[in-house]
Amino acid sequence: MSRDAVGGARAPEDAASGGRRIVVGAGALGALLAAQWTAAAVPAVLVARGAALDAIGERGVLVRRPHGDERVAVDVVGSIDEAEPVPGDTVVLAVKSQDAEQALAAIAWRPLVGGGVVADLPVVTLQNGLATEDVALRRFARVVGVSVAIAASHLRPGEVVAPSWPTLGTARVGAVTGRAADLEQRVSDDLARAGFAASVVAGIAATKRRKLLANLRNVVEVFGVDDAGRDAATASLRDEAGALFDRLGLAVAPAEAAFVPVEHVPGHIAGRLSTWQSLERGASVESDFLVGELVLLARRAGLSAPLAEAVQRDLGVLASRGGRPGVAPLPAALAEAVRDGQPSAVPSPSAPAAVEPGGPAAPSPSTSAATFVGAAT
Repeated sequence: MSRDAVGGARAPEDAASGGRRIVVGAGALGALLAAQWTAAAVPAVLVARGAALDAIGERGVLVRRPHGDERVAVDVVGSIDEAEPVPGDTVVLAVKSQDAEQALAAIAWRPLVGGGVVADLPVVTLQNGLATEDVALRRFARVVGVSVAIAASHLRPGEVVAPSWPTLGTARVGAVTGRAADLEQRVSDDLARAGFAASVVAGIAATKRRKLLANLRNVVEVFGVDDAGRDAATASLRDEAGALFDRLGLAVAPAEAAFVPVEHVPGHIAGRLSTWQSLERGASVESDFLVGELVLLARRAGLSAPLAEAVQRDLGVLASRGGRPGVAPLPAALAEAVRDGQPSAVPSPSAPAAVEPGGPAAPSPSTSAATFVGAAT
């Protein structure tokens, strides 16, 4: 079944509700948000490039759902300048973590119609990991972070598989600094209108650390390992990450009990998460901002995270050689940890451990599995 949703015409500026949402990046989350907002009559424009720009410009965004396919004609442009941003618009950054710096640098100092530059606008960051908010703050004063859990898949330009319905996933929203506090509820409401179970949280950094623990499955499943081995390896990697956060006094939000069920979409193989999808497409992977983030935190504090280091190295090499998912064996250090049944210990630092400014120390975080089945972002 296919249903065409009417859309594509530029919506008028609506400053009271944040003007237009200028979505930068046309992958699984960006294309889906543009389609959902268009269908919900929320003013939005999608900035895409290459094959995605061509496909969406010609045929709209194809959203494949459990109940059938929907093709949504969205307002799509090839650059921020073509979007003609104005005061009152909001930038929604939907590229992967590894592409955030380049994307923000390319748009920040472009002019607004009517005066000012894009960096004067609020920016909403949707990335995994812990780095994008600082990247954004270098240029944008008003940054709202969002931790998204969604089972969407993206393997072909302009096509997104969204196997959860009617709720697509969850979105936890928090201002990164006080200058964006007045935007939190509006961003949460926007995401609710796009089909997410959205809410404002007090500590977005702690929430993103919880999400990082969930995302560690992403970097394990791409190796050649059966289900039991994948689960055991993920648990070992999470144990190491949890011990590291605890040692550094970095708060981790509690795991959520609720989940969004993933339903069958014809022709779609469920459970293959974002890193798998990137390798399958031959695109760059975000492992440097998942396990690599753990390595960075450990090294800064004079600690080590040997399992994270091993995964980052082997996955980086695999991606650089154009390797496919499901072929390379588990890194030796991680395979050994699984055989021994022991989590990696985080040794005492050679220098005092860093503590997040203003952040309370947290008890050792639980290493329970992701609360969202097949969360892809």
